[in-house]
Amino acid sequence: MSAEVDVLLQEAKESIEAAQNYRSELQQRLHGLNQARKQVRGSSGQAREALRRHFGELQTAANRLLAERLTALLAEVDAIEADSVKPLDDCQSLIEHGVGQADELLREGEAALRCGLGEKEDKLGSFTKKAMHIQLDSLPEVPALVDVPCVSAQLDDSLLGLLRDRVSRHGSVSSHPPVQIEELQERPGSILVRWCKVDEDFAAADYRLQYRRSGSGGSQYEDAYIGRDCEFLVLHLDPHTDYLFRVCARGEGRTEWSPWSIPQTGYTTMAPHGAVFVNGKEMTNQLPAVTVGSAVTFDMEVVNLFPISNNNLSEGGNFKLRVTIGSGNREVVFDWLVDQAVDCLFFGCSFVHSGWKVLVF
Repeated sequence: MSAEVDVLLQEAKESIEAAQNYRSELQQRLHGLNQARKQVRGSSGQAREALRRHFGELQTAANRLLAERLTALLAEVDAIEADSVKPLDDCQSLIEHGVGQADELLREGEAALRCGLGEKEDKLGSFTKKAMHIQLDSLPEVPALVDVPCVSAQLDDSLLGLLRDRVSRHGSVSSHPPVQIEELQERPGSILVRWCKVDEDFAAADYRLQYRRSGSGGSQYEDAYIGRDCEFLVLHLDPHTDYLFRVCARGEGRTEWSPWSIPQTGYTTMAPHGAVFVNGKEMTNQLPAVTVGSAVTFDMEVVNLFPISNNNLSEGGNFKLRVTIGSGNREVVFDWLVDQAVDCLFFGCSFVHSGWKVLVF
């Protein structure tokens, strides 16, 4: 085979490899494109469902409130009508009774006038007594129309105007949440989550971080942090386990939270432990993680490299301070080289998050 053919063969192999890489890159971009389309479609469907559910609940609640108010107003009308009509009914009964008496008296009087002379005197006398007993000059008082209720309903369009104004401003739709997670750093048994605003016009007062186990068997999201900081160390996580994190924000003077950020997956490969630093450098030896109820002990022993007397402790020299730190069922020992002899240690304590209580013995 000639050298020219070898060159062509090598070029063909390189072209095939480049084409394979090119196809692989395109396939990865297609996958990313499909993921992006899935996010747009999925989030749009969730937004539609959330809008329909929310406004459906509002409509149901508004109908219930309007029905309750209508029932209460109708009950007021019924009470006014019942209280007002009763004395009118009583007056009508009294008048109808008087009309009946007057009809009966008229019939007796007409009969007395038509009777013969022998009976006329007795019947006229009986008629006269009965007429005096009825008191024909006594009439019941009928109330004037201005003295009886005229029921009316006072209604205006102010409520409709207020509703129209509030409803027109109720709810909003955004294409991007105002805050996103920008970094996940693994720590021993924990993950440091950092987030940032992506909408500079959004004035955030508080942030809210949630997390849960990833996968179909994962738990529900739970709050990890609510506050003004833009980072938080989520503790007590199992190593080699995927967790989903999301964050949202609350604007200044607002009560509702913003839409959630796109969930980010993070995990830690490091089991929980307590790190030991000597002169700012982290040592390879590690202690069990400090948790609620943990006890940490510090023991010190002065080790001098060269024999010295009590008279020259302050003159300097080479000394080693052997420090033993114990926590749980483990101890670590470090030799600390110092410039002068010391007979005590100073103790300091600092925690990143609030809620800790320390007892020193």
